[in-house]
Amino acid sequence: MSLVRKDGIAFGKPYHSYFLDGVKAPGVTTILQKAAKPGLVRWAARCAADEAVNNWEQLAELPLMERREVLLGAPDRDRDAAAGRGTEVHHLAERYINGQPVTAPDELAGHFDAAVDFLQRVRPAVVATELAVASRAEHYAGTLDLIADLPELHAGLEVIPAGRWLLDFKTGRSGVWMETALQLTAYSRAEFYVRESGGTEYPMADVGITRCGAVWLRADGWDLLPVTANDETWAYFLHLAAIDRAGEATRGWIGGAIDPPPARPIRVQRPRRVPRPRAATA
Repeated sequence: MSLVRKDGIAFGKPYHSYFLDGVKAPGVTTILQKAAKPGLVRWAARCAADEAVNNWEQLAELPLMERREVLLGAPDRDRDAAAGRGTEVHHLAERYINGQPVTAPDELAGHFDAAVDFLQRVRPAVVATELAVASRAEHYAGTLDLIADLPELHAGLEVIPAGRWLLDFKTGRSGVWMETALQLTAYSRAEFYVRESGGTEYPMADVGITRCGAVWLRADGWDLLPVTANDETWAYFLHLAAIDRAGEATRGWIGGAIDPPPARPIRVQRPRRVPRPRAATA
């Protein structure tokens, strides 16, 4: 049955899931959620604080519990907005790569202009976009952004020879995080890819990827950042994948509630009278 990707919408948000030979397989980004992210605690607090400062007067008009819910939901709204922005910018860039007419909305115009500038300056020779990949041995799947042949590039005094790159577009405000290295490692070490859901499998090794990188798109420009994808990052990803698999087993650690026995009348036992000791006789 090969690799099947299913897309849908739940609670008003798009999602996708993977089935490998008919069995649901975790996505790479789902596995990466098992990585420790201590910075998220401060980020969530900052989101709530920003919500309070930026909307102080509006919040003051709400009942206390509604005010509390607005502040609690601030991190989720910020995360969803960032995810939506990244997905839309990627789709705009993909349509541009495929020669389709593109009109970017005003709020994404800067990011799209940065993507176009990257494509025009670097001039990548596109090999493939949006390939679904999977590994049967490690039971995971995912969808990569772009495989392209890049010319010789320079990073300071270092000369990076021409090669075939696996690239991922990122639009986060604070930069590119270490999870990107794990993500691209998993994609590059997948066993096979398909060009369409449920289609013919092709060996991933035959693609000939020589380097991995992240294209950080911002409203004010872009950066191409080389990303490490080696045995160390592979071992780290496999560790997270093992944690994800183990997490499935934890669901059965706590059983269902036991049915209580039928109620019975409680007999109150009176305390037994203790005989008083007899006085000793001479």
